[in-house]
Amino acid sequence: MELAVRVGARLRELRAARGLSLSELARRAGIGKGTLSELEAGRRNPTLETLYALTTSLEVPLSAVLDDPALRAELSGRAVDAVLLERFEGTDAVTETYRVRIRAGAVQESAAHASGTTERIIVLAGTARVGSAAAPELVGPGGHGSWAADGPHLYEAVGGDVEALLVVRYVR
Repeated sequence: MELAVRVGARLRELRAARGLSLSELARRAGIGKGTLSELEAGRRNPTLETLYALTTSLEVPLSAVLDDPALRAELSGRAVDAVLLERFEGTDAVTETYRVRIRAGAVQESAAHASGTTERIIVLAGTARVGSAAAPELVGPGGHGSWAADGPHLYEAVGGDVEALLVVRYVR
């Protein structure tokens, strides 16, 4: 529960710094006000999808709520498990590196991130269908792919689970 408490506190800080009410952030993120209240209070574990919806609505990278090394635990979503490995903050962008597992039998459809955001994947094992929702590509072991993440995009394991490294770059 430590993760939930610390992430909740960070979400509340970011929301307050932007002058947003609980209702307004919930509306922008497309989640229930009660869900956001429970997250901020640390009474609910966040999913990867929910954190992405909130951080996108707050116009910050996902790592903004995970910037404490103690919070770098595995986050799970419908199809993807991710662990933040590194956050690099440059003058023109924030770049995050994740170790990800795409679980077989599920598809992660991700909404658009902030304008100019890109993603790159290096597949370590398995075969993934990734990229733009309109034109995903197959990437096998040792292969890599990249796409604009400021539009809908997806992750899918073809066959068995996929192990990969994911780099997300948010342009300022």
